[in-house]
Amino acid sequence: MRLNLRKATPVQLQFLIWAFVLLLTFFTDLPDGPGFAAAYAVINTIAYAVIIYGNISFLFPRLYLKGKTIAYVMIAPLAVFIFAVGRAWLTLSVHNYFFPKMQEPFNRQEILYFTGASLFIFMMSFVFRIAIDYFRIKRQAEQMLEQKSLAELNLLKSQVQPHFLFNTLNNIYYEAFREAPRTALLIGRLSDIMRYFVDESPKEKVALATEIKFLENYIALEEIRIRHGVSVTFEQQYEGNPVIPPMLLMTFVENIFKHGIDRSAEGNAFTISLQQEGNYLTFTTCNGLPAGDPPISHAGFGLINLEKRLILLYGNRFELRTTQTGTSYEAFLKIPIV
Repeated sequence: MRLNLRKATPVQLQFLIWAFVLLLTFFTDLPDGPGFAAAYAVINTIAYAVIIYGNISFLFPRLYLKGKTIAYVMIAPLAVFIFAVGRAWLTLSVHNYFFPKMQEPFNRQEILYFTGASLFIFMMSFVFRIAIDYFRIKRQAEQMLEQKSLAELNLLKSQVQPHFLFNTLNNIYYEAFREAPRTALLIGRLSDIMRYFVDESPKEKVALATEIKFLENYIALEEIRIRHGVSVTFEQQYEGNPVIPPMLLMTFVENIFKHGIDRSAEGNAFTISLQQEGNYLTFTTCNGLPAGDPPISHAGFGLINLEKRLILLYGNRFELRTTQTGTSYEAFLKIPIV
């Protein structure tokens, strides 16, 4: 199995490093015999690992990083010295076992030598820690880039699919226009609504004219579900091209078709008024209530969610109220447009 170093994890890289140290030590001492070289390589590799990981995984995080600097400065050298004494005794014991005619004494000079070597490895542990952190951060950065690229690819796919549908609907529109112009018009409205959802609704602000066009398309599509039709009065009066958050007015129109229309009866009607008053925009809907239906809840989920959204958008700079009588229901919204 091939290991891709570019995609190797920090743990895999550490295994490679220690395998390299083990083999390097083994082949360095191989002229003295394979048995001695193997034992010496294992002892020293383990010793290096204990010193390095003992510092970066135990002493440093549990003492120094927790503000126990004095304790760290006192305990770390003492631990290195004690470990160096044990390492010196074990190493010399192995040497004397393999070379009984070349006995090495366990004296102060050997202890000082192993202590110095252990202190050097101890200092190198900080470099080792930095290297591990570097590879870990580098790997995380590469993963984030991969995720970003994947997200961008998925975004492109998600954009291609709706636009393919739009183009298909347009083709159906032109085919239907020759045989059933009214059906073609409805297909065109549906295409506009879907394009609004994809292109406009993710934006923070949309042109008021765009929002009005969306409402008109929605009303036209809902009208085809009403057997005897509905009388709609949509009054509009505003100046310039103000912008508002998308889907802000939709809740009121949805409520009309949900609660204010009897789909099987005649005489359905409602009015919508959109007026600019200085720096404010008012939106009012008024519809009748079907006979026998229960009263509309003033705390419906749609209005509750809308009010939460308005608070996030405008704080206390808006008005939202509903009024219900026995035969009619009116909703009123006033928002700033500056």
